[in-house]
Amino acid sequence: MTQVPDIQLLTTIAERVDEIQLKYFDKLESGQVEHKGERHRDLLTVADSESEAAIIDAIRSRFPEHGILGEETGANLKDSDWVWIIDPVDGTTNFARSFPFFAASVGCWHKGKPVLGLVEAPYLRERFIAEAGAGATLNGKRLKVSDTPDVAHSILATGFAYVRNEVERNNVDNFGRLILKCHDIRRPGAASLDLAYVAAGRFDGYWEPYLKPWDCAAGCLLVTEAGGKLTDFAGGDDWLFGANIVASNGRIHEELRAELSGTESNYTPWGRDIERQLRGA
Repeated sequence: MTQVPDIQLLTTIAERVDEIQLKYFDKLESGQVEHKGERHRDLLTVADSESEAAIIDAIRSRFPEHGILGEETGANLKDSDWVWIIDPVDGTTNFARSFPFFAASVGCWHKGKPVLGLVEAPYLRERFIAEAGAGATLNGKRLKVSDTPDVAHSILATGFAYVRNEVERNNVDNFGRLILKCHDIRRPGAASLDLAYVAAGRFDGYWEPYLKPWDCAAGCLLVTEAGGKLTDFAGGDDWLFGANIVASNGRIHEELRAELSGTESNYTPWGRDIERQLRGA
């Protein structure tokens, strides 16, 4: 009988993440923060590296045959039906500046579908967990999306990609339209938590272009299990690979989506070879 991952493993991962990230938060020293590649906005801290190593170790100790896609360590998919998609510190810029809106995002996918999701916010002491078909929780309390009926009464959230200077459709136009039509917009800087907050009813809707799979692989399940809706900007289901996502309480979804201009069609957000493997998993 094949062993199936469960919430207990997510709890183990969350506890390890808490220990590492709280050890370094607001205590980073010179040399513990570096820039990835040539883009000055993309940061890597010692907490990212240590957290990802701890998450992978916890998974490998139970499921050595499973595939892993990590933001920092890349893809080791092992031709498995099971793939764990990891962002060890979503909101690294926040973390590096001692702004406490950051989280670890860990999604477990089986044959191209999310089955478990963890968004762990150590400083905020918030643990969001979702299990396919069993609902979503925050610190053990069941989550439900808001019942806000329209964009005019909505609190929305969004983000702006590191590549915003390199693309024409950089989300500034979307923000400009919606800030005049909604109650207000937040831009906290961690996509996984933005999705979790939609699931919790704190935000009524969220959109963002140019995301990577690890940004939304866990938060997506929180939204749907809390009764919300998730699509790409075009209204389809290519939000994991299509580089744009819109999540909502469902009631405002089409009104919100109608205001969004898409990402550039020739933009390749990440390795298409990895995408093909994941789609076929």
